[in-house]
Amino acid sequence: MKQAIPGMSSSATSEVTAMIVWPSNAAHGIGRTLGQLYAIEAGVSFLTVGNLIALLTSPIGILIYLSHVLPGVGTRYRLTNRRVIVERGLTGAPERSIELDRFDRIEVVVRPGQAWYAAGDLVFSMGDRESFRLKGVSRPEAFKAACIKGMMTYTGIKKIQERQAIPVPA
Repeated sequence: MKQAIPGMSSSATSEVTAMIVWPSNAAHGIGRTLGQLYAIEAGVSFLTVGNLIALLTSPIGILIYLSHVLPGVGTRYRLTNRRVIVERGLTGAPERSIELDRFDRIEVVVRPGQAWYAAGDLVFSMGDRESFRLKGVSRPEAFKAACIKGMMTYTGIKKIQERQAIPVPA
């Protein structure tokens, strides 16, 4: 199939990946607890209580990280030209998803312990109702911006398609 822009495809034709991100350690309660401890700045120079705790608990942090990326158990968040998908496992089996026209706003909520990881939850809402949540997204503003651009493109194309389907009065 020839494409006007390589790698891009109309959402009416096929579903194409735009971006993939993996949740950070801040997606789990224990990771957020560790993040709160790591943020303790009491101490001198780089010898802070938080840095010492990070050094002592690094094996725990590694295990949490591996739980996100190991084949078979890992979780990832995929943005396509049609939806945002939470995928799990080696095959990336969709666990849950939201169509790009099922939200009108995305907020970044930084829960306690997530700031240390530069992470936050992305909360997708339609009106006043939360419709979807991605937990512990690393660098959430970048993924939020990509999701908003995808939503604007998807809804714009749907409106054009709807107008073309309506017969023009003679």
